[in-house]
Amino acid sequence: MTTAKVYLLLTGNELMTGDIVDSNSAMIAQQCKAIGMKISRKVTLADDLHLLADEINTLTKNADVLIINGGLGPTTDDLTAQALAIACNLPLEQHPAALAHLEDWCQQRNAHLSKANLKQAILPKGCDIVPNRVGSAVGFTLILNKCQIFCTPGVPSELRIMLDEEIIPALESKSSFTAEMDITRLQLFGIGESTLQSMLVKYFPNWPKEVEMGFRASSPLIELKLTIEKHEHVPLKNELIKEIKALLDDHIVEEIKEKPRTLSEIVLQLCQQKNLKITTAESCTGGLIASQLTKVSGASASFEAGFVTYSNEMKSKLLNVDENTLLQHGAVSEQTVIEMAQGALKSANADLVIAVTGIAGPNGGSKEKPVGSVWIAWGSKEKIYSHYFSIKANRAYFQHAVAARALDLIRRLLINTDKVPLYF
Repeated sequence: MTTAKVYLLLTGNELMTGDIVDSNSAMIAQQCKAIGMKISRKVTLADDLHLLADEINTLTKNADVLIINGGLGPTTDDLTAQALAIACNLPLEQHPAALAHLEDWCQQRNAHLSKANLKQAILPKGCDIVPNRVGSAVGFTLILNKCQIFCTPGVPSELRIMLDEEIIPALESKSSFTAEMDITRLQLFGIGESTLQSMLVKYFPNWPKEVEMGFRASSPLIELKLTIEKHEHVPLKNELIKEIKALLDDHIVEEIKEKPRTLSEIVLQLCQQKNLKITTAESCTGGLIASQLTKVSGASASFEAGFVTYSNEMKSKLLNVDENTLLQHGAVSEQTVIEMAQGALKSANADLVIAVTGIAGPNGGSKEKPVGSVWIAWGSKEKIYSHYFSIKANRAYFQHAVAARALDLIRRLLINTDKVPLYF
């Protein structure tokens, strides 16, 4: 089966100047790939009527599907409808369905339908409407040079709904557009992208061409994707997945079923499954770990309290860290982080704990304890584990890296693994 050629045309001066960072094309590409369609060409143009019209004409001569994103607003620099009309040699006219949508949209908001807004109902003659249930501008579609064109809004929230509810189902219904694509996505922590690729190349020197391997780095996690385009290759892909899981083992956080989850989401789910309470004691991360946990809906079922003890005085006062420990070993030490963990467990009456103390920088380091030094402790009332790391990076990256490793270490404890992670 030949997969449809899908092209993408993005419009807007803001995209060309960098005032707006393009995230829409990634959204469109991900949605298309899920149904077996790949974006094979992407073009970005400024708000220039004749440039847009010429490019639409050129792209549609080679594409099966063209998705145009942006330029549907009420202002004079929103040119998609006009450019498409020129490319198709069609007149512009007021579209009854687009006008009815605008009137309803304004009525719901008790707003006046202005002359500027009416521009959004002036569309190429004969086009079909693509509903937009949240925004003022409808999308629209027509065919040029045997290519199906979809015009979509630049507002990401509107685009996502339109893709989910209208465009992707329309494309999926045309079997000639889609391939028999099957994707398995594994989420990993603790292995860099280059290290992961080197491991897989070494372990699988004769990787089969029927299975496409792909990577997506999204700090702190990495996604490994295995894709096939024919269902007859499912057994081959499944065998590879089995071997990869054996190779990467506990570095695989989960197999993604719907959307990727964060480490904090995974940790909290494991705690809830085991009916365990978790607490945190943080110094150098300033509450970042607790913040990541409490971003998760329902976190209170497993997380009741966390402690941010930045000074030595507060480490002693709130977590009962012995003053002699701080005097003899310092705030950034194994002895201190263990006592922080023990104090947090007792104060919060929790089952599990994460504790961190370190030097985030750029100042404050010494020869014995340079910037980037951090001790992490994790465990339970029965046993506390600890480990030293040196993470040389800017302050923000250091804090996020410490939080990620701390959450991964407690995840490993929750899944009862005693294997040493590669980042040790």
